[in-house]
Amino acid sequence: MSSTAPPPSSKGTRSRPPKPRLPLSAFSPPNSASGEAFQLPPSPTTTHPKAIIDANVIIAGAVDLSTWKQEAGSILGARADGLVLSLPNADLKNAVDELSSVQLPVPIISLSVPFRLEDKDQTFPPYLSKVPTSLSTVFNESTPEGVASLRWALERGRPVDVDIQAPISDTVLESFEDIISKAIAGLEKVPPIVLSNILPPPHDLELPIVKLMNHPTYLAFQSQVAALSLFPEVYVKFLPPSWDAPTPPTPSLEVAAYTDSQQKKEWKRRIKMYLGPVMEAFGYQRIIFGSSPCPTSSGSSVASDWYELARESLAELGVEQDFVDAVFYGNAKKVYGMD
Repeated sequence: MSSTAPPPSSKGTRSRPPKPRLPLSAFSPPNSASGEAFQLPPSPTTTHPKAIIDANVIIAGAVDLSTWKQEAGSILGARADGLVLSLPNADLKNAVDELSSVQLPVPIISLSVPFRLEDKDQTFPPYLSKVPTSLSTVFNESTPEGVASLRWALERGRPVDVDIQAPISDTVLESFEDIISKAIAGLEKVPPIVLSNILPPPHDLELPIVKLMNHPTYLAFQSQVAALSLFPEVYVKFLPPSWDAPTPPTPSLEVAAYTDSQQKKEWKRRIKMYLGPVMEAFGYQRIIFGSSPCPTSSGSSVASDWYELARESLAELGVEQDFVDAVFYGNAKKVYGMD
């Protein structure tokens, strides 16, 4: 029995089935009486840490936080609950006397005391016991003197900051792994070792971001970060990068610069490319925010501008509030407050 096709419509087109209609309730918010509400993800522009410890404040002169306070602005300054302070050109004894007797607008949770890995004889003056301290040094290569000096620092039981100034390569990574492994061998308790000039690493802004994704240096960075994360005592500081350019400002309502806004977006894209592998390797428990660039950085930075860049870059990766609070506050308190 053959079936007969329906006759075509007068316009020569097949008739379409009626479109399904959703009830109006699908477009209405839940009844307030039910206690339900739509849960939308927080906007990166409004996601702020509940409090902030700036773990990298470098002041060239004596103990004076006025410049930092001015640079921090209203948002970072209002949330600041502690600083890790470095005074590279100051007389440490005078600085300690001042810190132990003057009430500062933001508490100093640690004074960074520099030492040189190359020096054979290390001293820790008794007057440093008046204030909470951490130690800091610069790494270029592994040497027997460097192993002994790093071990001496770790035996103090305080955090040790290491600025990796040598360009990261497989050779440098092996050398750094060597110095850490030898320095911690046999120690009953190893204090935190905090690396800088890693997140983000030095980088050429002229390299297009589409080429960066498969560039040998970026692929090597991912494997190097994964290797460093295998040391449970190692943390990474999230600092303004050495990119041969100043940190782009955040445009305000009064001064809306289109070019600055575009530059900021480009920086955030690059920062997130480096932040992602570090987050995957270290987790949010071992990343620490700081506002001052490394002393050898080729670019300048204003504390409030870097805070906004770092905060938005982190938030745009879709992390939760606990993650943001840890990076900007909790991890530094744990490491430098030695909770």
